[in-house]
This record gives sequence, C-alpha cells and structure tokens, in this order.
Amino acid sequence: MTPISRSGAGRRNIAALICGALAAGGLAAAGVAALEPGVASASSHREAPLISGTPQYDNTDLYAFVSPDKPDTTTIVANWIPFEEPAGGPNFYQFADDAQYDLHIDNNGDALDDFVFRYTFNTQIKNKKTFLYNTGPVTSLTDPDLNITQSYDIELIKLKKGKKVSETKVADDIPAAPSDVGDASMPDYAKLRSQAIYKTSNGGATFAGQADDPFFADLRVFDLLYGGNLSEVGNDTLKGYNVNTIALQVPNDLIRQSKSRPTVGIYSTTQRKNAKGYYTQVSRLGNPLVNEVVNPQKDKDKFNASEPKDDAQFLKNVTEPEIPKLIESIYKIKAPAEPRNDLVSVFLTGVKDLNTEQPYATPSEMLRLNTSIKPTAHPKRLGVLDGDNAGFPNGRRLTDDVIDEALQVMEGELVGSKNDLGDAVDKNDKGFEKYFPYVAEPTSGSRGPLAKGTTSGSDVKNQLGDALQPAGSSSGTDNMMLIVASAASGVAGVLLIGAGVAWWRRRMTHRPY
Repeated sequence: MTPISRSGAGRRNIAALICGALAAGGLAAAGVAALEPGVASASSHREAPLISGTPQYDNTDLYAFVSPDKPDTTTIVANWIPFEEPAGGPNFYQFADDAQYDLHIDNNGDALDDFVFRYTFNTQIKNKKTFLYNTGPVTSLTDPDLNITQSYDIELIKLKKGKKVSETKVADDIPAAPSDVGDASMPDYAKLRSQAIYKTSNGGATFAGQADDPFFADLRVFDLLYGGNLSEVGNDTLKGYNVNTIALQVPNDLIRQSKSRPTVGIYSTTQRKNAKGYYTQVSRLGNPLVNEVVNPQKDKDKFNASEPKDDAQFLKNVTEPEIPKLIESIYKIKAPAEPRNDLVSVFLTGVKDLNTEQPYATPSEMLRLNTSIKPTAHPKRLGVLDGDNAGFPNGRRLTDDVIDEALQVMEGELVGSKNDLGDAVDKNDKGFEKYFPYVAEPTSGSRGPLAKGTTSGSDVKNQLGDALQPAGSSSGTDNMMLIVASAASGVAGVLLIGAGVAWWRRRMTHRPY
C-alpha cells in the first residue's frame, strides 16, 4: 500500500475527496435554490460631513404647524435617522441612549431659548441570548415577544435670556413605537402606534417611534441640478424609506408670549455625550435645506454646533447664495441681484406682517410660526407663495412642497422674478393622518412582491422551488423527490468525508516509517 507523502499529495487527495463529496451532495441541493441578489441604493438628508457618519444623531427634518384638528395647540414634528431601509434588520432603528433630543422655542425674537423640550431615551433588552428584535408576533408594546424596546422621558426647561430658571419632568418612562419589522412580526402596527401616543397633563400629546419619511423630493438635484437638463425630475427618492419621529403637541398659550404676540421661533438639536460625560451639540435644524444647500462645506459642521444667537457669521451665505449662480451657470436663468434681503426675511427674521417676532427680530435661523393664523381645511402645497398663509415659510406643514417653494424663492419669486421651478414631486407617496401625530405609518419591512406562486395569506410556495407546496397539496412529488435525493446525497457526502478522514488517520497510525 502506498504510504502518504510528506509532500502534501496525500492531503490534496483528501481535499479532492472532500470537494467531490460536497459537489455530489450539498451543491446538488443548493442548485434547486438559486436566489437573485437584491439591489441596494440609498441616500439621505445628510447635510454635513461629521453628522453623516452618525445617523442616530442626524436630525433630518423639522415641521411646526397649528394643529388642524386642535387649533389651540401647536404640533412640532422632528425626525432623525435618514433613509431607514424598512427591512434593515436584525438591528432595527433606535434613538440613541447617549443623546439629548431637544426642541427649542424662542417666543420674543431675541435668538435665545425661552423653552426647551428635552427627550432622552433608554433601551431595554429582554433576552440578550438571541439576535432577534422580536421573538414572535408582537400584539402590544408590552408583549414579551418584543425583545428590544425603548422608553423616554421629557423635561421642560424654562429659560430667561438664555439662562435656565426651572426644569420640570413632563413625562416619564413613555414607551416608544418600535420599528415595523413586517406583517408577520407586527400584524397590527396601527395598534402598536396608537399605544405609543401619550396625553400630557397640560392638554398636549407626545409620540416617539418610527414613521414614514414625510419629506418628498427628487434628490437627484445633486446631480448637476437634475441632470444638467432637467431630465432627472419627478422621482420621489425618499419613497419607501422611514425615519424616527418625535412629535409633540403643546398648547399655544404655553409657548407664545401672548395672543397679541403670537409668533414663536422653533428649531431642534441633538446633543451627544462625549467620553468625559459632557453633552456636545452635533446637529441643528430649523428651516429646510439651509445646511444642505445654503451653507458651504466650510460652514456645515460649524452650523451644526452653533446657536441661533451667533448666526450673523452665516449671513453672507443667505445674502449671496450659491444656488441661483449654479442655476444661471447650468440653465442660463439670470440670478437675482444681490444682496438677497428677501431671503433674510424668509430664513432669519420672519416675513413682515406674517410671522415676524416681537418686540425683537434678531437675525437667526429657525422656523417661525404665527400661532394666531388658523389652519385651512384645504392646504396649498406652495403655502404663502400661493396665498395660503398657514403654510411655509410660516412654520412648515407636512404637505408643504418646500423644494418647489425654495427653488422659486431662490430664483426671486419674492422680488418680482416670477417662475414655476420645481422637481415635479408635489406630494408624499403616503397620505398623512388627520390626527396627532399626523405622520404616516412606516413602510413595513415585509413590503415588496410576494414570493413567486403565492398570494396573501397562503402557505409558502416560493422561488426555492415548487417542491414547497401549500398545506394539503399533493402535487410537487417529483420535485420533493429531488429535494430528498439531494439531501440524501448530501448526507452520503458527509458520510463519505467521515470515511475518508478515518481511513487517512488509520494510514497515518500505521505508517512504515
């Protein structure tokens, strides 16, 4: 009998034996289940270099409007974590435990906070020995099958001339709505969401959890302004993606100075705890698109760490904006004359006779909402530009088409240069709710076409092969035999490997040297 060679030829023979066994068995079974790879694509509202790498702290959008069904209240909606892929498990989307998510109110126009509503979150994991977000169908926020949950506290901080004078806990240990894993995991997501709406003692309400991204836009604007020839318009590139939402409804009388001074300035920030245990502001948002397309690269991270009282340092970005120059360069539409004082009123001071703050109007970047203007039953997507003073730039409603409004204003709509510029995306892909929190439910992780050959509610018969039949079906016997035969071949291959290894060990034990 030929001895095993030290040169490795014997080892190569064993390797060939193993490969042959795998080819005979395991790969035969695998051949039945050819799966098509998915194509992944994503973008985001990531407006600054540093924050783009930390999505849990990235504040994507801010909305503020007089509540349509409760006009004695104001609703603030702030979103975080851009472009959440609904099926993006097993680690789904959570607020950060080491962050302070703040909603700021300035009610006298001095660019200093008068109120801050602070949200802080805490994550709970029931079973750390499983990788699963949920271990079975979830029917309530207290369901033991919901393995990972979050709760939050709200503190109301009152300030005077920017200095804290009091701090009150408004809500404690409120459950947040989970990510919508899919229809099997969360068969009644609307019920889970309703359980996450909490009524506060002052007549308001709060909600935190996942929602459909309400921002609608064609983000191919960054491809040389829609392809350089307007060929890239009309596609809502945020369709189907979710965000994490904080929604707060508060009485108008709580946040405004008085009925005669009804305008409030609103902005949101994220503060992150650093290694020394101190909180540092890493994200800031007021008006839409400011840090995306108004501030240049050199100012983006600085803006995210700044306060409204210091916004004079960014004034030139508003009075000498880049967008009109780019449009003139690419599309030959003449840019309005500078300085652009009309943009100062939109972004920094409020519009005269609409939403300027009294008694001061210190230039500072934030949404400004006149709480005395009643909501309309038929909102116009272009807001103030179309005669609807309840819309942007008087606050911002979910339905306001801020892309079209911003483009038209940038091109001089307020200074006599009438235009109809836009991205051809005029509304969100999902309808908004009529009641708090108003945002649409998130897109489910089980979205998309069902497996081939199935219908909703049926047993599995999918692209793994026709051998997997609905319960009670007697068809598919030949294919089942193929699966069984392949599996048997696989078992035989494993046994063959075992026999080969045993033979090799015996040979090594009885080597003639």
